[in-house]
Amino acid sequence: MPNATQLHPDLEDTRIGVVGLGYVGWPLALAFAQHLPTRGYDIDIARIEALQRGEDATGETGHLPTGGALPVLSGDIGALADCNVYIITVPTPVDEANRPDLGPLRQASRAVGTLLKAGDVVVYESTVYPGTTEEVCVPELEAASGLAFNRDFTCGYSPERINPGDRARGLADIVKVTSGSTPEAAVFVDALYRRIITAGTHRAPSMRVAEAAKVIENTQRDVNIALVNELAMIFNKMGLDTRDVLAAAATKWNFLPFTPGLVGGHCIGVDPYYLTHKATVLGYHPELILAARRINNRMGIFVAHQVLRLMARKRINVVDARVLVLGVTFKEDCPDLRNTRVMDIVRELREAHAVVDVHDPLADAALAKRELGVTLVEAPEVGAYDAVVLAVPHAGFVSEAGRGDLRRWTKPHSVIYDAKSALEGVEVDGRL
Repeated sequence: MPNATQLHPDLEDTRIGVVGLGYVGWPLALAFAQHLPTRGYDIDIARIEALQRGEDATGETGHLPTGGALPVLSGDIGALADCNVYIITVPTPVDEANRPDLGPLRQASRAVGTLLKAGDVVVYESTVYPGTTEEVCVPELEAASGLAFNRDFTCGYSPERINPGDRARGLADIVKVTSGSTPEAAVFVDALYRRIITAGTHRAPSMRVAEAAKVIENTQRDVNIALVNELAMIFNKMGLDTRDVLAAAATKWNFLPFTPGLVGGHCIGVDPYYLTHKATVLGYHPELILAARRINNRMGIFVAHQVLRLMARKRINVVDARVLVLGVTFKEDCPDLRNTRVMDIVRELREAHAVVDVHDPLADAALAKRELGVTLVEAPEVGAYDAVVLAVPHAGFVSEAGRGDLRRWTKPHSVIYDAKSALEGVEVDGRL
């Protein structure tokens, strides 16, 4: 228990409560359970039941480990009442106008506030704009608990760095940025994460610095990808192969190896809007970041127009033509459908009156139907397609067997478009 001058538990007496068990929270709960008593909560009862059966739809952890302690899971927030450290990992999406939607974060903060006790610590991992923890979350905690921030309880911020689909770098392999609302809280939060992060930690001087660091990680990638996307559109007009140009430029030691493509998902395609929102509130118009977002958001339409143009060159009538789109998740070798830009391609082709099938063995068919309104084709018809678009280069699509399937699915006179320059050994008609 904390002493009179200590607003955090002793490390060995820490009892973790993880709120939100998705891509971020579930691996975190598993890792902490190996060292400290850990409980997990999620509002999605089906998710809880699946995890208890050893099923992880995210594919990030596979089946439950056979050895070691496991977190106790519940769909009742009250099951976390005995915890003294709460880690909130709920989503922070944007709305239809690309404004930050802090609803899940506020709701989770209120729920934890009902359990909060003197000496407890609340750590946030959700991506936010600088100042969110103190300006938005803390008031919710205080209102629900009746306790005072930095007098009765403290907070920390440690941004998530999960890279969905990455089998080489897991939670423990990525340096963790940590921070706290007081110097003592910062030391405690850093020591807590060092229990599970073998790559080490970086203690930021404030929660606002840690929040800012997270939001610029993906903003930087977004801007760089937008640059090569714009270059790809320019080179296309010049009749140049973007892949050849990038390969030549990459021979210089300080050339950054970014490639063109669709930019979706819950991070790169969303996080910049949190930064631009806060900047706009403060009276600064972030021109470069918003321009990058506009470029990346229209790449799906550009791909569709390229496919239609190639079909016209081959005198393939697009009306009622059959087109197969391979992949619908937001990135390769990952089942996550959030904010996928592949549907921009599908919609644009359908508006041109093509008959579009979508095939993705990694995506959950029921979820794709419910969230995207698309019915996935389980087995594409042999020799049926006038055009095939490789939108997401899952390993199964670009393997030798996958390349063989692609040839079998197309008609002798057809178009093959590679949106990620991932098809080796296949003659394609166009690529980004």
